[in-house]
Amino acid sequence: MRFLTAGESHGPALTAIIEGFPAGVEVPTEKINAQLKRRQSGYGRGGRMKIEKDKVKILSGVRGGLTLGSPIALQITNLDWKNWREVMSSDPDEYAAEKAADRALTRPRPGHADLAGGFKYGHYEDMRSVLERASARETAVRVAVGTVGRILIESLGCSILSHVVQIGRVESADYPASYTELADQASSSPVGCADPAAASAMMEEIDGAAKSGDTLGGVFEVICTGLPPGIGSYVHWDRRLDSRMAAAVLGIPSVKGVDFGLGFRGAGVLGSRYHDEIRCTPQGKLYRPTNRAGGLEGGVSNGEPLVLRAVVKPIPTLGRPLASVDLKTKEESLAAFERSDTCIVPAAAVITEAVVAWEIAAAVLEKFGGDTLTEIKEHYQRYLAYIRQF
Repeated sequence: MRFLTAGESHGPALTAIIEGFPAGVEVPTEKINAQLKRRQSGYGRGGRMKIEKDKVKILSGVRGGLTLGSPIALQITNLDWKNWREVMSSDPDEYAAEKAADRALTRPRPGHADLAGGFKYGHYEDMRSVLERASARETAVRVAVGTVGRILIESLGCSILSHVVQIGRVESADYPASYTELADQASSSPVGCADPAAASAMMEEIDGAAKSGDTLGGVFEVICTGLPPGIGSYVHWDRRLDSRMAAAVLGIPSVKGVDFGLGFRGAGVLGSRYHDEIRCTPQGKLYRPTNRAGGLEGGVSNGEPLVLRAVVKPIPTLGRPLASVDLKTKEESLAAFERSDTCIVPAAAVITEAVVAWEIAAAVLEKFGGDTLTEIKEHYQRYLAYIRQF
C-alpha cells in the first residue's frame, strides 16, 4: 500500500493517489473532513486558516461510500488559488510574468528549504518555486490520506489520539491516566493539551511570541491503543515499525526529532529501570507492569499501547525576519516574510496522528493480507485467537 501527493501551496488543489487499499472499507468524506478541520484549528494558527475551508473530494476508487480496491484519488481545493492564479498557473496564457516577478522570493528564510532547494532545482532566482511545494500546506492532503488508513485500523479495534505536552517553555505537568479522558480533555483544549493550567500558560506564551513577531515550537505525544503484538518486523531495518513511523513523522515540516516510550528521557536511566519486565498472571496470561518501551521492541509491536513523541521547531517565517541575503543583488538583507503561523504544535499533532495511522495500516496489511476488508478481518481474528493463548 502506498500513496503519492501533488500540488503547490497556492496552486489550484492538493491531490493524492492511494494504491493497494483493500475493497469493502466504508470511507465517509465526513470522517476525512473532520480530521482536516482539526488540522486547521489550534491556538496560534495564522491568516491562511481563515481563507481555506478544507474539504476532500473523492475522485475515484470509492463507489457508494465503499472502496473498490482500485486506486483512490483524493483532492482538496485551495480557495486562495483565485488570488494566485496569474502567479502560479501552469497555463502560459494565464501566467503573468510581471506579477510573478513582483512576488518572487529572492531573500531565503533561515531554517526553511528556500536556499537549499533553490540550489538543488535551480530556482535560486525565484525560490517561490521551492516554497510552494516545501510548504506545510501539503500536509492537508496527507491528513486526508492518513485518515483513510485510520478508518481501516479503527475497523479492527485500534484507536489513535494525541496531546500536546510542551509549547515553548511551558510543559504539561498533569494529565489523566485514562486514554479516553486524555483524548477528551486534549480535544477540548485550544492547544491540544490535557492539562488545563498548562494549556492556559501555553496560550499566554503564544500570545507573547505573536506580539514580538516570533514563533514557538514544542512537543506532542501520539498514542495508538488496541494494536496486537507482532506488527512490523525485525528482519530488515526498513521493515521495522518504529523506523517506518519515524521516517513518516520526520517528513512533516518542522518536526526535528522523534522517540518512542521513554526515548530521550531514558538516556540517563539504568537498564534495570528502563526495560519493561514480563510477568504472568495466575491464569497464565503474560503482561507487563510498565510500558517504557512505548509498545515496540525490535521494531515490532508488543501489545502495549504504542507511544510516540515528536519535537517541533519554531517555524522559520518570522514577523521580525532574521538576517539573510538577497540573491538577486547579493546584498545582505532581511529574510522574506510570508503569511504565517505563530505556533503549529497542535496542528502537527493532528498531522502526526494521520501519518502514524497510515504506517500502522500498511504494516497491518502486510501482516494479514487480503484484497477485501472481510478477508483481512478473518485473518486478523484468527491471529487474535492465537495470541490470546498467551
